[in-house]
Amino acid sequence: MAGPQACQLSVIIPVYNEEKRLGRTLARMAEYFSSQRYGWELIVVDDGSRDGSVAVAEQAGMGDRLRVIRHEINRGKGAAVRTGMAAAKGEYCLFSDADLSTPIEEIEKFWPRFEQGYDVVIGSRGLAGSQIELHQNRVRELMGRTFNLLVRLLVVPGIYDTQCGFKMFSRRAVEVIFPRCRLDGWAFDVELLALALGEGFRIAEVPVRWINSPDTRVRALSASLQMFFDLLRLRRRFKRQ
Repeated sequence: MAGPQACQLSVIIPVYNEEKRLGRTLARMAEYFSSQRYGWELIVVDDGSRDGSVAVAEQAGMGDRLRVIRHEINRGKGAAVRTGMAAAKGEYCLFSDADLSTPIEEIEKFWPRFEQGYDVVIGSRGLAGSQIELHQNRVRELMGRTFNLLVRLLVVPGIYDTQCGFKMFSRRAVEVIFPRCRLDGWAFDVELLALALGEGFRIAEVPVRWINSPDTRVRALSASLQMFFDLLRLRRRFKRQ
């Protein structure tokens, strides 16, 4: 198998207080990618965790297949993903949530879209063909649908799920989009997709399997308020361009 110097795929895993789940996630990813014929690497970006997440990652026993990068303070998921993308060596770069709500095998649906000329491929829970195996509670689902409706109306038309934490980019898209991202919080997904559209990159939205993790790190009310205000800022920003 090709080594990291011939890396085709980098997987960025933003982490905040994930010591209970991270070991299983890294082992599952290593098992899956070890059966593939392309070069790969995993990049854990610890976003100021106060638990043993870093120790779990460092003890994963994956050698140079795994790199661990630390933020000394908690900056937000957007900041963690940007840090990982800046360090990635792969020709394609995926970011995936640490809870593997979208199973890593779903990446197999993405490769054909890149072969068709897309530069950005995103997992979606909002399309026909999506498989939601364990739902969020009704309040969270309603809030998610409302937010996605506002996103389509105000910033990113035509995309039905901007918030699924399973998105993949060509090297060209990474180098153009991520240096221009400013948001550190949960609305960073909307920003990077708006930037991708503005730069003329083709985006493919692909239905995926998704399993809600009940041990979520997102505080629904505070996160929703912050995302709403970020959305308004993005609307003003991209309307001027």
